[in-house]
Amino acid sequence: MATKTAEDAGSETGAQHDETVTETETVTETAVAEEAQAPEQREADEDTGATEPRRASGVGQGAGAVVSAALGLVSLSGGWVGTVASARAQLVGQLKTSSQAGVAQQIKAVYGDAWHATALWAGLFAVAALVVGAAVLARPAFGAPGTPQAPWIKSVAWGGVALGVIGLLLAVLKYSDALLGLPSAG
Repeated sequence: MATKTAEDAGSETGAQHDETVTETETVTETAVAEEAQAPEQREADEDTGATEPRRASGVGQGAGAVVSAALGLVSLSGGWVGTVASARAQLVGQLKTSSQAGVAQQIKAVYGDAWHATALWAGLFAVAALVVGAAVLARPAFGAPGTPQAPWIKSVAWGGVALGVIGLLLAVLKYSDALLGLPSAG
């Protein structure tokens, strides 16, 4: 039977300890080396295109198309801003017109200017609808060529452009008194 002396037991424990320390140091050194290489490897992957390219979602274009259509509808209906501008022009016309003014002058000052203010604001909304709609339709040519635009975005943008054209035409006709001009006083 062999018995171990304290010296023999200490040398075996020391050898096991040395092996554990060596393994720990090797694992730590390997992890540090991999961590140091990771940013360089990621940059190399990005340069070679190894990562998946980011795809555009089209949310901005869709929102622009909807805004264009909404602006076109506002140009046709007049909207709140046109109503307020019309009421303001009507009030200013009443304040500036004296009671001795002729009927034709009173009609023009009170109603004509209000009608023109409404037409002006409708025209501004129509131009905004045209610009936003055209920008949405032209965006694929300048942003990401070759990336198809969703069909519904094109449809809504074309709808906004069409409403803008109709609204602009009606605004010009209203402002020039070709459409529903002021009644004659005589």
